[in-house]
Amino acid sequence: MLANAELAQDFFILNQQYKRLVSGLLDILDISPERITLDATDDAALSGMDADKMYFVESGSLSARYRARIVYLLDEGDLILPDVAGTHDPEVSVTYGSENGANLLGYSALEFMRRIFNDPAATKLWTRLLITHAGMQVRLAAALTEEDSFATPGYEIYNPGDVMIRQGDKADYVFNLAEGTAEVVVDGVTVGGIEEGEIFGAMAVLTNADRTATVVAKSRCSVVKVPKDQFAELIKSNPATIHDLLVDMANSIVNLNEQLVGLRGSYMN
Repeated sequence: MLANAELAQDFFILNQQYKRLVSGLLDILDISPERITLDATDDAALSGMDADKMYFVESGSLSARYRARIVYLLDEGDLILPDVAGTHDPEVSVTYGSENGANLLGYSALEFMRRIFNDPAATKLWTRLLITHAGMQVRLAAALTEEDSFATPGYEIYNPGDVMIRQGDKADYVFNLAEGTAEVVVDGVTVGGIEEGEIFGAMAVLTNADRTATVVAKSRCSVVKVPKDQFAELIKSNPATIHDLLVDMANSIVNLNEQLVGLRGSYMN
């Protein structure tokens, strides 16, 4: 789960814990799911989603909207719970869409809950899951952008070895690494690394220059991508972004200096 907002590290920790709890719960319940493939759509209900079912996001991503505003994004490993307000009144219901499509596993909500309360281990996991989910929602509510913000970041998954940024390419996005690790390569030489929560790719956007380095995923990476023309609006609505950006840039410079010192020492020896 992600949001159009500046999220602290504790949110990502809770997010990973939440997904582990969802996976453990589904293993215990052992319910045969209905598989649904969503093509890109603004209204997932028209593509087969049922308001009386729970859904597990097997792959891809969905956006949750309230009153036409995207409030958070759901990605692989998330559980979609039925909206308590129902779907009869579009003014008060939560709707879902998918920019690039998604694969879902659907479960009858009644059977899902029946199995939970018939199994003490499942009940315990469900309680922990709800508490974790509540903690995430509080952090999302605190981090949501202002109403006048125009930033609408996208979301993408990279596998180990995938290139996120290529040296020499035009800079169209600023990235935030939500999950995973990546390495920075210049002219074929690894000069640094990127860890979870770091912002990268901003220098070329801010200077309107081509990419000066290649960024390659070392592990499976979840990345939030903000278009360059919306990055300024994100900074305006989330001043903390400036601080994080400066910290990440400083860390990049330190890493680069350490690499240069190491290379210099190897040449002298």
